[in-house]
Amino acid sequence: MAVDEQPGKLRRISLTLAGIRDGTDDDKLSAGFLLAATVVALIWANVGDSYQAFWHTPLTIAIGDYGITLDLKHWVNDAVMTLFFFVVGLEVKRELTIGELTDRTRAAVPLLAAIAGLAVPAALFLLLNPSGEAAGAWGVVVSTDTAFVLGALALVGPRCPARLRVFILTLAVADDIGALAIIAFFYTDELRLGYLLLGGVGLLLILQFRRLEVWRGIAYFIVAAGTWVAFYESGVHPTLAGVLIALILPVYPPRRNEVERAGELTRAFRQSPNSDYARAAQLSVLRAVSVNERLLRFYQPYTAFLVVPIFALANAGVVITGQTVSDALRSPITWGVILGLVLGKLVGITAATAVFSRLRPGALQPGLTLSQISGGAALAGIGFTISLFIVDLAFESPDAANDARIGVLVAAVLATGLGWVLFRRSDHRRPPEGVTGLVLLRPVDPDRDHLRGSVDAPLTLVEYGDFECPFCSEATGSIREVHGHFGNELRYVFRHLPLDEVHPHARFAAEAAEAAGVQDRFWEMHDHLFAHSDALTEDEIYEHAEQLGLDMERFAEDLRLGRYRHRVEDDDLDAASSDVHGTPTFYIGATGSDLTLHTGPFDAATLIRKLEEVRDR
Repeated sequence: MAVDEQPGKLRRISLTLAGIRDGTDDDKLSAGFLLAATVVALIWANVGDSYQAFWHTPLTIAIGDYGITLDLKHWVNDAVMTLFFFVVGLEVKRELTIGELTDRTRAAVPLLAAIAGLAVPAALFLLLNPSGEAAGAWGVVVSTDTAFVLGALALVGPRCPARLRVFILTLAVADDIGALAIIAFFYTDELRLGYLLLGGVGLLLILQFRRLEVWRGIAYFIVAAGTWVAFYESGVHPTLAGVLIALILPVYPPRRNEVERAGELTRAFRQSPNSDYARAAQLSVLRAVSVNERLLRFYQPYTAFLVVPIFALANAGVVITGQTVSDALRSPITWGVILGLVLGKLVGITAATAVFSRLRPGALQPGLTLSQISGGAALAGIGFTISLFIVDLAFESPDAANDARIGVLVAAVLATGLGWVLFRRSDHRRPPEGVTGLVLLRPVDPDRDHLRGSVDAPLTLVEYGDFECPFCSEATGSIREVHGHFGNELRYVFRHLPLDEVHPHARFAAEAAEAAGVQDRFWEMHDHLFAHSDALTEDEIYEHAEQLGLDMERFAEDLRLGRYRHRVEDDDLDAASSDVHGTPTFYIGATGSDLTLHTGPFDAATLIRKLEEVRDR
């Protein structure tokens, strides 16, 4: 499973997939692959009998006297999908360790919404299916298909979906955790503890490999395969082996000393190429970046563009005839699935968010409205991948499974349409004069923002800037002149808007400024970075910090752990939610009132004139 050394063929496939994605929105493209596979499956299943015959073809894999025989569909669901769940586990581990779920303030609302989005759909499904085999299928309605939802959001979402996308991603990770726990605890038919113990031994071996710094991918593959077999024989669904392997793999930000060591060994290899230096340099580079990051980057294209579409091809082939449609329309299973996914997700997520935001005013991030969340909650009713996966686990009756699959497919269509309607209604409700971005989205907060000047100064000037932007660097001189003109009448606020596509060092520079700010040296670092805007590589920024006399150990640790990454991202998302995409961007106004977007030149004379107009009103 944890293959660090890519064989040549896999490397070529990976490069091909990367090439396909270049210049294309990943969310739309992965959702497009999944949709195409679903359409092909539906057409194939309704033309002749080859669909069922093909996917029910038995295949045996044997070593000596031991073998496993499954049909092709179950090889996909039980074996191929292990890679999908492995990637889900990697994503969950990353978000819990260094991602969105590490910030309890940011994650609180989507976490609560995710819990409600699991519970309410299940309750509605059980309302229509309170007993029998159908009652055990309540897990079909609890999960959200992240790929489909993000693709749908990109197509039908609101005008500025930046905040909503982060909200849905955080919710989806929490949703995945819940869905994985449900599969593990509620869809295990017969538990064989001996085999489960062997599976645990396999997990411990993989953990020990990492501690011993074993880098050969074949060793991991053999142990991972054995662990999968043990889970299969134990009665626990074998795909969970992929999740558990992912969860024990380490996640950490790159360590500066290891990065420097890798650079030294690489230089040594360039000066004296030999196998010892080559091996040492390779291991040093691998050690500098966590295995989670490497494997996530390597395997994500395979799951998005191969594994999940193959799963859809094997599971979405519902035979649609007058009889099957009639049976589905009369089936409480079908309506339970539709009710749970379409209405349950909408009501659960929206209601939980509304209650929490009312109990804790300000819990919702600026630019994120309840009407937007209701649209995102509707899209969360696209269950698809894990919903179809649980259908296969929950039903023995082919007719009942067919009814559930029809419900999942219909729910996906209805949820997308409902989301589109709610988003268009939200956009339409905005008054014409409330054009996005004309008014500063997040009010100035002296406890959060970096201010120059008196806190209660009558005039406020806010800049969204990028430390690598030459125009921002020039504007710095203008701001000094403006501040000199107004003195204590003006407070100046700087916020971050790193333009990653054109300024590759700007985001790290912004985080460095925040790290300096914790040592009460934000403005010194701010001025120093703008004075050296053409020298902002990581090494150069550390040199700047030394020149300013910062506590370098604390500074380096803050940057390595990304402690202020969310602070920079919040400014970035505020700008994106306001449809602000260039730097420098200024907002001007009287303190205590709405600040409005400044358009036109940003030279000192123009800014002074605009501020005087505000003062003289």
